[in-house]
Parts: sequence; structure tokens; C-alpha cells
Amino acid sequence: MNTALVFAAALALAWLIDRRFGEPRDAWHPVAWLGHTIMPLHRRLPNLAPRAALVAGTLAWWAVVGGVAALAWGLQTALLGLPHWAAVPLLALALKPSFAWRMLRDEVAAVDAAFMAGGLPAAQQRLRNLCSRDVERLDAREVRETAIETLAENLNDSVVAPLFWFCVAGLPGAWAWRAVNTLDAMWGYRGRWEWAGKWSARADDVLGWLPARLTALMLWRPSLGFAPLAHEAARTPSPNGGWPMGAMALRLGVRLGKPGVYTLNEHGAEADTTALARALVIAGQGAGGALVAALLWRLAELAWTF
Repeated sequence: MNTALVFAAALALAWLIDRRFGEPRDAWHPVAWLGHTIMPLHRRLPNLAPRAALVAGTLAWWAVVGGVAALAWGLQTALLGLPHWAAVPLLALALKPSFAWRMLRDEVAAVDAAFMAGGLPAAQQRLRNLCSRDVERLDAREVRETAIETLAENLNDSVVAPLFWFCVAGLPGAWAWRAVNTLDAMWGYRGRWEWAGKWSARADDVLGWLPARLTALMLWRPSLGFAPLAHEAARTPSPNGGWPMGAMALRLGVRLGKPGVYTLNEHGAEADTTALARALVIAGQGAGGALVAALLWRLAELAWTF
């Protein structure tokens, strides 16, 4: 079986595994293993002097991301040497943990369900699983806005970007992105991580630049025009986050924002009780579009071999 066809079949199977089973338990999840492995670095890096922290954080990033990519390359090489009936399912199992559509969808849907079951306090507690904001300070509208923003932004980080890098560089690309995004989530902050995490934050911005804009296109309707999307995307401090969030705000016709930081689609309607459900439908369409695009990319590679 052609390598491109093996990749396409493995991707389709990995997606089915995600839809059916979601994420593996932490004890079996490679991202959890990565977090445990780098914990000694996590404890020491922010305690260094600024210049030493910048150098050490940069070297640590290269070691971690390079090591993950090398391991994934070795695994992929070994799997591609197997008969296709074994290579496809094993490659699918290796690829699956690099993306997480079902978990993202279920966690956002749980916020919506919590509103109906237990009101605002229950929804605030569910939202804790999705963001690092002080959820107890958020009213019902802000809880919905935050959940929708998280859904849109993580559609890029957890679905589109890993699929994009899988298309570009196979399993090493998908897993390198997962390592990059994990290091940004752990180290890419201001304050005590300002210097140690600077490279991690910038690398995540650079490697997520194109996928973020592709995610926005997956959420967008060309009939709405692209100028409004670019205008809204520029409102956020992040060079990438504003694209999927702005697309979602405009597509839904609602305001989204982070208090004191930015407001997207400021003339839109308030995020009402139907907004989260509608956002999940749109994000589901975007995730499906990303899968189809990735499969077509891999099948196009097959056409080039003939």
C-alpha cells in the first residue's frame, strides 16, 4: 500500500477512534507523560536569572520538541515497515492522542448542560476545566462567551493545527506540534515565566500562525467577506487567537470578549442561551472540514506518485 494511502487511512481511523472513545486516561496519554518528564525543568527554569532563563528555556524547548519529533519519526519509520494491515491501525493509535475533538466538544457541551441542570454556579464549575480565568467573577453571559472563545481557539490548537502538521510532516509533525502547544501552556506566560518561557510562547505563535487562519476559514462563510474577520482578529493581544475567535463571533452574530482586554464583534448581540449550542454546531462543521481537507491533502500526495 502506498505511504500516502496508509497515512490517509490511519488519519480516518484515528478520527473514528476519537469520536468513539475520546481521550485515553492520563496514565496512558503521551501528553501526560511529557508533562511528568519535563516537571524537573518546569520547577527550575523560572528561578534562573533573566538571561540564563532565556537561554535555558530555549535549549529546553529544542531538546523537548526535538526529542518528541525524533521519537515519533522512529516510531513512524518502524510502523511503515510493517504490512499495511498492521501499519494503519498502529499508526492511527499513535496519531490519535495528538488531537482531541471529542473532548473539546464534550467539555463545552457540559457547560451548556450545567446551565440547564444547576444554573450559573454549576456552569462556572464546569468552565474551570476549559480555562484559567477566575470563573466565579463571571456572570452568565461571560461564562457563555468564555466557553465559546475556548471552543474556537482550541479548535485550532487541538484539531486543525495537529492535522495540519500531520499533513506537512507525518507523525513527527503532529507530535512536535503537541509538544510545542504543551510547552506554551506550561511555560508561555508573563511574570515569573517571562524569560524562561519566551521562546516557547513565540514558537507557538509562529508554528500556529497558518493553522489559526485556516481554522478561521473553516468557521467562516465567504459571503460575509474577509475584511471584517481581519479587523476583529487584530483586536486580541494574541497574533493567532483572534482569528478563530473573531470568526466565531461574527458567524454567531454575538459579542465575545475578555473583560478589560478585548471585545470582538462589539456591535453584536449578547450571547444568549442558544449561543453555545449554535457554536458547537459551527465548530463541528469546522472540525469536519479540517478532517476532509487533511484527507484530501494526503490523497493528493497519492496522485503525485502516479
